[in-house]
Amino acid sequence: MDKNQNSETQNTEQKIIEAAEQEFLIKGFDGARTTSIAAKAGVTHAMFHYYFRTKEKIFEKIISQKLAILTRLIMDSISIENLNLEEKLKRIIDSHIDFVSENPELPGFLVREIFNNPQRFEILKSRFENFAPILINNLQKEMDKGHKEGKYKNTDARMLLIDIISLNIFPYMAAPLINAILTGYMNDNEGFKELRKKENFETIMRKIKV
Repeated sequence: MDKNQNSETQNTEQKIIEAAEQEFLIKGFDGARTTSIAAKAGVTHAMFHYYFRTKEKIFEKIISQKLAILTRLIMDSISIENLNLEEKLKRIIDSHIDFVSENPELPGFLVREIFNNPQRFEILKSRFENFAPILINNLQKEMDKGHKEGKYKNTDARMLLIDIISLNIFPYMAAPLINAILTGYMNDNEGFKELRKKENFETIMRKIKV
């Protein structure tokens, strides 16, 4: 395959992935139709099946891509040498909020799919089973060291991560309600995102600092 053919193949595949992502987020997995995905991508139904064969395959591809991006962002935040715990936490919060703000419908979609189709939890579990222990162990080690030095409270890193995830995700999952009650408070996405980063970091620091 020459470069032009390879580029065309990649472009077609990406168009199908983007169309499928929109279809899944709007209609859920069960409501999504491969014929609709193909039409949105501007390809034939046969071409959709040529690239991905089934709806399950493209669903797994999309979830894998999203979680790979998130994993890389978080791991980059904790792998930089000479960062103290506070700097790591700030980077984790910032990068996670950046990801969520770019994919605001994704958290709600994943929660719904897990409740409606528990077997799909295995897809998420398989993507996080190696990443999560590394992140938790890294944070717990830093927390324990800071606790012995009298800087931080005795904190469970798992609970700390739950707090961070909750603080970061909730506004985006509840955006329609928040905007309705607070008259479009989240409409300025960039402004809200930066305010939320600052607020969440300060909230976490108040939780862990002595």
